[in-house]
Amino acid sequence: MDFEHTLKVVALMERLQGFMAAEVEPASERYRAEVETGERFKTIPVMEELKAKAKAQGLWNLFLPGEAGAGLTNMEYAPLCEIMGRIGWAPEVFNCSAPDTGNMETLEKYGTEAQKRAWLEPLLAGDIRSCFAMTEPAVASSDATNIECRIERQGDNYVINGRKWWSTGATDPRCKLFIVMGKTDPDHAERHRQQSMILVPRDTPGVRIVRWLPVFGYDDAPHGHAEVAFENVTVPADNILLGEGRGFEIAQGRLGPGRIHHCMRAIGQAEVALENMCRRVKSRVAFGRPLAEQSVTLERIAESRIAIDQARLLVLKAADRMDKVGNKAAAAEIAMIKVAAPNMLQRVIDYSIQAHGGAGMTDDFGHGQAAANARAMRIFDGPDEVHRNQIGRLELRKYG
Repeated sequence: MDFEHTLKVVALMERLQGFMAAEVEPASERYRAEVETGERFKTIPVMEELKAKAKAQGLWNLFLPGEAGAGLTNMEYAPLCEIMGRIGWAPEVFNCSAPDTGNMETLEKYGTEAQKRAWLEPLLAGDIRSCFAMTEPAVASSDATNIECRIERQGDNYVINGRKWWSTGATDPRCKLFIVMGKTDPDHAERHRQQSMILVPRDTPGVRIVRWLPVFGYDDAPHGHAEVAFENVTVPADNILLGEGRGFEIAQGRLGPGRIHHCMRAIGQAEVALENMCRRVKSRVAFGRPLAEQSVTLERIAESRIAIDQARLLVLKAADRMDKVGNKAAAAEIAMIKVAAPNMLQRVIDYSIQAHGGAGMTDDFGHGQAAANARAMRIFDGPDEVHRNQIGRLELRKYG
């Protein structure tokens, strides 16, 4: 591996850091105020203004390889994603936020030309947002073969019935598209060929938002997460993605990049937590000595730096493998970072909370929501246990 970024990436990093410092960070208070005013799930004016500026400066769709995006590899995108991840809401400014990134990659890779014109183009332009509906409340969704949502062919249409939850973005008024995973052939002998994915416009009759779901008390407005009912939802047969029985194939292609993007952003969040901790301990005195001089503080700072750099190196290794051998062959590396990054982030945030004392329990430093999201990250896109089992099985294969 070559750890030196190319001149192209260095230039993009400098431009992105400059934009974050000049435009995004100063807008944080305004963004927060606009989120807290009026309806929870709505379009935020400052976000739309920042998106227009980022697009005008060419800092747009950086995540997507090929002509449709910035043409960056996973390795090249990693430091940019980390920079954006420093502020939780910042990735959307650059049209690089989940679940839209995964949905755009899915449409770009598996969609027909008609599907791309209808949905990928407005998503790439940032005119609409989207939702990925896979997880279900009635089954253990860590094993996605358990899903019960039915997608049944009826003439020239498919009829969808089921209930999903943790459908990120479903409550956003800009959400115009659901990508839904369900079973088209529940009796197929191969469990991983029972499922398909289908495109469902948000305004299709029978799509009903049951409730929004908070994450440890945070509603993640204005995007949010929802429980969604699909009740006799009828869409044209042309809305199927890739064909019946290809749902797992699409999911593996979609979730690999999505998982690594979450981990890249987690590193940026951890860097912010460490910075906050260091500033705090240098400004506080306890028992006659600055907190920064006390051994427990120094140990926690050191442990944080070690853990962050370890996670970053593992992420870069996974990105490098994905670029060179593909997502499937890089399965072990992707699974490893999905375990390592959120656990690292939780630990660093916890150290920072402790260093801040009573202030760490307020919302003044953003610890609460960051900790909630870090804990949730150990469940979404596959829980730790599933990834550890996969890593263990792949390791054992080396021994025949």
